[in-house]
Amino acid sequence: MKRARILALLLSLLGIQLTWLIAPAYACGCGAMVPDAATRISVAQEQSVLRWDGRQEQIVMRLTVGGDAKRAAWIMPVPHRATVRLGDPSLFDQLARAIQPVHRTRYHFWPQDGDWPFDGLGTVGAAAPPAAAGVGVVGRQRLGPFDVARLTATDPSALDHWLRDHGFAFPARLRTALQPYVDRHWEYVAVRLAPDTGGTALHGALDPIHLTFAADGPVYPMRLSRLATTPQSLGLYVLAAHRMETRTTIGGTTPGTVFAGRLTAPDGALGELAAGTPYLTALTQYFPDPSRISGDHELRRAAADTPVQQVIHDDELRRIAGIPAWVVTVGGGLLVLVALVCVLVVRRARRPVPSPQAGRFPPVSPSGPVG
Repeated sequence: MKRARILALLLSLLGIQLTWLIAPAYACGCGAMVPDAATRISVAQEQSVLRWDGRQEQIVMRLTVGGDAKRAAWIMPVPHRATVRLGDPSLFDQLARAIQPVHRTRYHFWPQDGDWPFDGLGTVGAAAPPAAAGVGVVGRQRLGPFDVARLTATDPSALDHWLRDHGFAFPARLRTALQPYVDRHWEYVAVRLAPDTGGTALHGALDPIHLTFAADGPVYPMRLSRLATTPQSLGLYVLAAHRMETRTTIGGTTPGTVFAGRLTAPDGALGELAAGTPYLTALTQYFPDPSRISGDHELRRAAADTPVQQVIHDDELRRIAGIPAWVVTVGGGLLVLVALVCVLVVRRARRPVPSPQAGRFPPVSPSGPVG
């Protein structure tokens, strides 16, 4: 457990959204993961991109999972009716390249670890059953390994019964967490993860899910993550017309911006998604105590479209004609000092030595001068 917490902290500093869920694992960064009874599933990595064009929101998510569960359900609340399709996995590769840090050389004068004469010292690194009363099935579809149901629910208990009818346990605490969404008449996207080969546990990167729905403003659902029992990390790409930011911290640390800037003629999946929303903002946040998560992330336009890009400095010893500058400078200074000392010694050696009588006045008679 201690090692898992340390690992979660390190990954949060890198701005990568990683989640560890101990059985029964039922919460991830943007929804609820419900495995079969007596099994466990963990979300090893969750990548999400949110696109907002002023009227409509799109969320593309890719989960990398592990554990021994052969089936699992994932639930995502949405403010309005959503359409669901498979996403393009190459989107996340393109986004990762777009926010790559720039490398800049930073020269130093004095030798450091790895430079001569310290190069030897080394460094320390670092067809579904009838729905339960109170639940409406808007649509049901099979997308690759996913069985997707778009649902409405008038109360969390009805949703509980629907899930149980489909063979999944529903943690009791999740009912309370869903109540605010029921009160606001949100809908739900339930995704049943079922591998193509029967009896095979879910493992590795799953196909991305692409949701599209109307929204009054850009929102990223986070409320269900308060049920997690381990620290949570959020990593979110946001595509909009301008730089975006979260309105509040919703119980986590202050969100950090690891990248902000306009994309230059992107192609492929990223070019298609970014059409009309060319400004990319990459946000990261850490939740040391998930129980303090107070709601969903609402986003807004930042005060200015100030670009942000991480810079990695490659330290290099400054050289002159291939020789370390400090050697040339210090060595040259020593040579000049030695030369000055030699000159002073030679000059002193050549200076004439005066005679013992030279410069003496004649003795004066006690009686005074003779007249």
